[in-house]
Amino acid sequence: QVQLVESGGGLVQPGGILRLSCAASGSIFSINAMGWFRQAPGKQRELVATITSGGSTNYADSVKGRFTISRDNAKNTVYLQMNSLKPEDTAVYYCNAYIIVTGLRVGYDYWGRGTQVTVSS
Repeated sequence: QVQLVESGGGLVQPGGILRLSCAASGSIFSINAMGWFRQAPGKQRELVATITSGGSTNYADSVKGRFTISRDNAKNTVYLQMNSLKPEDTAVYYCNAYIIVTGLRVGYDYWGRGTQVTVSS
């Protein structure tokens, strides 16, 4: 079936940068919206950024101007460029995608297992 795998997380200092990647694989016919969510310890999972198949983007207020979401449809991959990282950005980042499986009329909402991002001195 379909699988999403995140990569690119790690430990960085405040003000640093990271680029997250999420590659979808499996019997994929098409991918509609894709996005990134994050969850810090003791907090609810929150939306970070989304991007439609047409390229329209949406960002949480806390990351506007610092993060950029993009996608490569040929590679079934979504990216999250994170600049000017702050300690408050520390969280597990999850990839999300609405994917239509080959042979089906409707799609499903898929999630990756997450990648840890830690911003600390």
